[in-house]
Amino acid sequence: MSLDSAKIINKEVESIINIAEQLKLPFLQILREVEALKLNNQGDLNNIETSAEYALSLLDNYLLSIRLSNKELEFNSEPVSISHILYESARLLEKLAKQYGVYIELDINGKFGPVEANGLGLQSALFSAGSSLIEAVSANTSDKSSKRLYLASHKSRYGIVVGAYIDNMVITNKILKQGRALMGISRQPFPTIIPSAGAGILVADRIMRAMNLNLKSSRHNKLYGLGAVLHSNEQLQLV
Repeated sequence: MSLDSAKIINKEVESIINIAEQLKLPFLQILREVEALKLNNQGDLNNIETSAEYALSLLDNYLLSIRLSNKELEFNSEPVSISHILYESARLLEKLAKQYGVYIELDINGKFGPVEANGLGLQSALFSAGSSLIEAVSANTSDKSSKRLYLASHKSRYGIVVGAYIDNMVITNKILKQGRALMGISRQPFPTIIPSAGAGILVADRIMRAMNLNLKSSRHNKLYGLGAVLHSNEQLQLV
């Protein structure tokens, strides 16, 4: 086995460990709700459903990242509507956000034409990153009015930025770099922002890299978050 092959295998093992650590949380939530139902019929079936759906979505997105990375799934770049991706991502995150007491806001700054991306990959990455930021803002913010996740887009000099943002928390590229290095080693690779494994961020990172995009620290107005730069489909805009 070559050194490069060994490194790839080690990275996959680290990813699996990170996913397993993250999946403990929804399974524990399901177990608590089931126990409450057994004891006094006070458990919430909606919470059980939401936790199960989140666990399945995280696994699906992780498997998607593997298939894209290993070229098992053909990568097709296509004209994608930013507003559609943001609306769908918000819809998919809605129940999870409600469970954590977080409100989702859409902020689509300007009318953008189509961008070149893989629609499924982009939506899966936004969902994954957004799920971790929902947990982060819920754990670190006591003010209910500040418990918000913003799914937003804006123009930059490099292209059109699409991302997920939260208030009162600074997310830097240094934090991302440290999290990548701690994946599979620490149960909390993002200790300053997320009290769990933060697997959603790492899954989003894998999906973005498979699509030749970079998940980076991003600012939207006065908010910090995670985003990627996309390029507009100039040909479609000229039609």
